[in-house]
Amino acid sequence: MKILAIDVGAGTQDIMLYDSEQPIENSYKMVLPSPTRIFAEKIRKLNNHLYLSGETMGGGSINKGIKNHIHKGYRVLMTENSARTVRDDLNRVKSLGIEIIPSGEHPEISEMELTEIELKDVDLDAIEEAFDRFDVELDFDYLGVAVQDHGYSESMGDRNFRFNKISEKLETSQPPEEFAFFNTAPNYFTRMNGVLRTLNEYEVAIMDSKFASICGATCDEYVKDLNSFVALDVGNGHTLAAAFKDGKICGVFEHHTGMLTTDKINRFVKELALGTLTHEQLHGDGGHGAWVVEPIGDFECLVATGPRRGILNETHFNVHNAAPAGDVMMAGPAGLIKAIHCKTHEDHSL
Repeated sequence: MKILAIDVGAGTQDIMLYDSEQPIENSYKMVLPSPTRIFAEKIRKLNNHLYLSGETMGGGSINKGIKNHIHKGYRVLMTENSARTVRDDLNRVKSLGIEIIPSGEHPEISEMELTEIELKDVDLDAIEEAFDRFDVELDFDYLGVAVQDHGYSESMGDRNFRFNKISEKLETSQPPEEFAFFNTAPNYFTRMNGVLRTLNEYEVAIMDSKFASICGATCDEYVKDLNSFVALDVGNGHTLAAAFKDGKICGVFEHHTGMLTTDKINRFVKELALGTLTHEQLHGDGGHGAWVVEPIGDFECLVATGPRRGILNETHFNVHNAAPAGDVMMAGPAGLIKAIHCKTHEDHSL
């Protein structure tokens, strides 16, 4: 089975083309700038009114670019789907000075004055072109994509809503691959659904990027032999910690990486393992929240992934940097591949 796995982050998009008939270390891999950074740079260079069509995708740098473009005196028009890149609440999008174009309509501005950019988290044409330069055929049976999606509810803030849905999934301890969806996702995951609309002609597994990375960490050869551990994906924006026992997630917390200190990490990880960490405690500290199914007690080590995992070296825990497929940048793709294997009952060891 051949799988194209793409982990779309805030800084990079990490890509692996995997063939189950070959050792995973022989997979073709690329680490490229993230789509949000690519589109933000295109916006920065424009001296024209802007029309953003396409799909809901990760905001980040794009949102900053849009605000700067409006500040320069240009109009910014967006379709309803693309506007959810900025905020799921379209009234809040309009309050920023962005004009929303209803579905089926087109901007009434001369093409000479207007530049259109089509937003999407996954550009298969660009990936295929990159592989083609090295005579690699982009042929796959399954496509795996990881994006961070908080979910959206009109009646609840995204931090609380995210953990409301995590707690529903973790009524009992679950292996991390259970966080993958196949060819469909709940409507409240607007970014995931944007990806699925873009890739609707393929067999697609889609997963929250944090859980994909945590899942990938379990593919590391050292981690496979551990009975209990806490895995942390330390991203540029967010850090997710998951307490594991016997291969299943028993509790999680998520915080903003920039707000974490060594003391906080020491305390939150210890309380997560003991089962005493509360959602109110994390949320009140400015983080997203926490959910504990059961304590794991004493554990063997911290398993680290993510671009800012170096902050864990200052803690008092034993730290192991996970390198699934021999590459610390491939945790997300490896997690997607593992989830697809479990779904299709393919018996291959990563």
